[in-house]
Amino acid sequence: MTSSLTHRLHRFWRDCRGLSAVEFALIAPVMILLYLGAVDLSLVLSIDRKVTSAASALADLVAQDDIITDDEMGEILNAGAVILAPFDPTPMQIRVSSVMMDTGGDVEVQWSDARGMSPYSEGAGVAIPGGILQPNRSIIMVEVNYEHETLFSELGLSRFNLNEAFYLRPRRSLVVSRE
Repeated sequence: MTSSLTHRLHRFWRDCRGLSAVEFALIAPVMILLYLGAVDLSLVLSIDRKVTSAASALADLVAQDDIITDDEMGEILNAGAVILAPFDPTPMQIRVSSVMMDTGGDVEVQWSDARGMSPYSEGAGVAIPGGILQPNRSIIMVEVNYEHETLFSELGLSRFNLNEAFYLRPRRSLVVSRE
């Protein structure tokens, strides 16, 4: 009885049939997870490029004008969703502001418009990176935020917050006014 059992165990141990199937069953979930992670990461990188392009293009559109009307601002904010295509524009937040530094070096918001977030109030102080703004000058500041939901919410990696701020000096005048 024991020799029969040891003989069967020895035969089972030496049998290599199905080894590839077992290896595949162990490795496949990890490989599928890595593939899906790479796909989601490439989507995040594509969205990040679109967010950067949107911030740049919107700042450029505002900086090319000397007076921005409500209709123009509405079209500029709508352009952000078009630039983001083919991705969903719903989680995108945009804020366009004209910021000026006075002779004392204080930075204040002249006007601000936003979609999906609150605009700055007129006269509010904002932090601007050094070297961008000079006394008695203004800049156009565009902030774009996008929250991307990932495929891996059950694993704790549920979203990426993509943020971009872009600064441009007005091209036609010292200040872009708002009507």
